[in-house]
Amino acid sequence: MVSAAEQMAANTSWSALGKATDLRNRILFTIVLLIVYRLGTWIPVPGIDGAALRQFMEGAGQGIGGILSMFTGGALGRMGIFALGIMPYISASIIVQLLGSMVPALEQLKKEGEQGRKKMNQWTRYGTVFLATLQSYGLAVSLQSGDLVQAEIPYWFFIAVCMITLIGGTMFLMWLGEQITARGLGNGISLIIFVGIIAELPAALAQFFASGRSGAISPAVIVGVIAMVIATIAFVVFMERALRKIHIQYPRRQVGMKVYDGGSSHLPIKVNPAGVIPAIFASSLLLLPVTISTFSGNQTSPIMSTILAYFGPGQPLYLLFFTAMIVFFAYFYTFNVAFKPDDVADNLKNQNGFVPGIRPGKKTAEYLEYVANRVLVLGSAYLAAVCLLPEILRNQLAIPFYFGGTSVLIVVSVTMDTIQQAQSHLLAHQYEGLIEKSQLRGKGSRRGKRRGAARR
Repeated sequence: MVSAAEQMAANTSWSALGKATDLRNRILFTIVLLIVYRLGTWIPVPGIDGAALRQFMEGAGQGIGGILSMFTGGALGRMGIFALGIMPYISASIIVQLLGSMVPALEQLKKEGEQGRKKMNQWTRYGTVFLATLQSYGLAVSLQSGDLVQAEIPYWFFIAVCMITLIGGTMFLMWLGEQITARGLGNGISLIIFVGIIAELPAALAQFFASGRSGAISPAVIVGVIAMVIATIAFVVFMERALRKIHIQYPRRQVGMKVYDGGSSHLPIKVNPAGVIPAIFASSLLLLPVTISTFSGNQTSPIMSTILAYFGPGQPLYLLFFTAMIVFFAYFYTFNVAFKPDDVADNLKNQNGFVPGIRPGKKTAEYLEYVANRVLVLGSAYLAAVCLLPEILRNQLAIPFYFGGTSVLIVVSVTMDTIQQAQSHLLAHQYEGLIEKSQLRGKGSRRGKRRGAARR
């Protein structure tokens, strides 16, 4: 039998958006902040030689520089104030979460609720400033060595100005992401990366079709790439909606003189509980060593040259490391953030719910962990396949980075998550409307009774 909530969710239409004032305000707030982010990508860092930078990026755009520019929404290619993007914040989040699972004091801090979460967020911000400082200094020095700075500007003056600008840009992006998450719609950090990819997609498409018209890419390859992107999107949508349902039973309960029958429900476990986070984390780690080397011109050190030779896009070590990081973060993020078996088992125990044949408490937690581990084998394999297979084909066929598996996964997953959040807000609005109507009806019936008694 379909529940009232499921019926309401099925009947939810976007026409109700006009009545949901809170949701409409959240959407407008998110759009305004994302527009601010896009405007910031076009504001250049002071002292950059624009002509030399454009000439340089024409050559680097097809290499690793293309990937870096994709994750920064094109800001790195234009050397905008958001050139570092949100990657320092993501890297700091990875480090803090890893330390939180390994250090007992931090693990205890995570269990303190809201206060512990605020402290962890504060340390993440400090880590973001530290990483942004290192990356901005390296990028400023690389720009100087690559002759991409105006000749009349003093060396250390440019270094200081560039570092202050880039660190400020990263901190502002971090603030934007937190504001979108708290007061807007969707995950702010994911939406910033999503908008960066979407904004640069038309130019990538135009370049791709222009290559087809010039004969650089055959029509068969163009059709094959389009078919690959469509198949990847369909596969991602299917896997992101796939669930493993665990049957939950509730016993009979007595309230006063009434005995209520025990009900049953399902505990849904997504095949990919971590969503797009493992792909973003893995990409950020892979981009750390090459961000600096991209702009260092011919003066790249032998060590960095070796790293780039083995860890370049499409190289075996790059693909192996990428796969390992995706699998690791899929498990790590799931069991530390997205799905905690101990917490779920405790909640079920408090609600008198149990898995048939499994004792509540520790045994239930062990069973949930066992199921989640088996499901994640499929989930992590799906993530790795989606991110790697198009990447291999893209490298072989020399097509834009925006058609790779990682970018498609981010775009589709973030879109689905944002739509689900919007539907949840609409559903909550419908519930509020029903509650208000029932209260008004209750008041009306009470008034009618009072009038009837007065007439008597």
